[in-house]
Amino acid sequence: MLKSEPQQTVLVTGGSRGIGAATARLCAARGWAVAVNYTRDAAAAEAVCESIQQAGGRALAVQADVADEAQVLAMYSRVDAELPPLHGLVNNAGVIDVAARVDEMSVARLRRMFDINILGSFLCAREAVRRLSTRHGGSGGAIVNLSSAAARIGSPNMYVDYAASKGAVDTLTMGLAKEVAAEGVRVNGVRPGIIDTEIHASGGLPDRARQSAALIPMQRPGTAEEIAQAIVWLLGDEASYTTGAILDVTGGR
Repeated sequence: MLKSEPQQTVLVTGGSRGIGAATARLCAARGWAVAVNYTRDAAAAEAVCESIQQAGGRALAVQADVADEAQVLAMYSRVDAELPPLHGLVNNAGVIDVAARVDEMSVARLRRMFDINILGSFLCAREAVRRLSTRHGGSGGAIVNLSSAAARIGSPNMYVDYAASKGAVDTLTMGLAKEVAAEGVRVNGVRPGIIDTEIHASGGLPDRARQSAALIPMQRPGTAEEIAQAIVWLLGDEASYTTGAILDVTGGR
């Protein structure tokens, strides 16, 4: 059980499964109130919140498609009204698609990929800065953006669009970190490698993580909990002099 009521909130986008859910649970265990964002699966988000509450924490499920500005604004308004002051954002919501070459990709696929992975990250970061930055009357805080090792590998013949979207997230991380460094806001990124989560099934390759073990120097995929540990470190005071950093958590890949 937590010893006291949480005094600050972290918003975890895409928090109903995988890395987001693991991060939400770990943040709660470290004393944060957690806003668990989801797009469609309310039951999964509520299950994450229930597990946090049963452990003595505080959590709220908040629906929003991060690519829709009106929904993002409504989400932040609800977090403002129902939880302690925002102090952190984990920009985790993202999608992949089925494996394909660039010359096979439709405009619809590309728009969905970039709207969620890039536009969504920008919108959520913008609203966080408006609350955290001392320039806007905030007391500071931290943003952690979820990138991917794909951003530096390129994911040829599979997910070049996804890799490109995560390259943009890396640039967002570096540029925004410099913009708000003197305003009490730290911005960092985490680049997971091949992690054993449900996201691979949404790309049509449910066994990809296990089948890719031989490509990884450590000879195994990572877990959502291992990525969550890196994220929560970057959110916390232990990383107080770290901003603009992008941490590879890839098993050496």
